[in-house]
Amino acid sequence: VGAAIAVEKPGSAPFGWRLLEVGGVDGLLGDHGLTWLGPMFEGPDLFGPASGEIRSVALIRMAPNLGGERSDQARHALCAFGSPEAEGFTPGMGCELVAFIARVVERTAERWPILN
Repeated sequence: VGAAIAVEKPGSAPFGWRLLEVGGVDGLLGDHGLTWLGPMFEGPDLFGPASGEIRSVALIRMAPNLGGERSDQARHALCAFGSPEAEGFTPGMGCELVAFIARVVERTAERWPILN
C-alpha cells in the first residue's frame, strides 16, 4: 500500500522523504535494531493518507550520506514499507529483499535533490 523514506533532523531531507525527530529511528527500531517486520503501530506518520489502510510494516535502518552535506557524516534514516494485510510482514519473515532495496536507496541518496 505504501513506502516511505525518513531521515532524522537536524538538516533538510531529499525531495519526497519525511523528517523524523532526533532519536526517531532508535525509537522505532531500538538502539541497535536494524529491522522491524510486524504489525503496524502508533508513531510517526510515515505513510500519509495510506496510513489507515496499513496493517503491517517493514522498517529497515539506513545511514545515508546526503548530497550537500559532509560526506563523512551519515544520518540516521529508515526505509518503510506498508502492507494492507495483517500478515503481510511478520517477524518470522526474512528481510533480504527490503534490506536490499534500502541499501540501494542509501547509496543513491547523495544524488537526490535536497529541500531547504
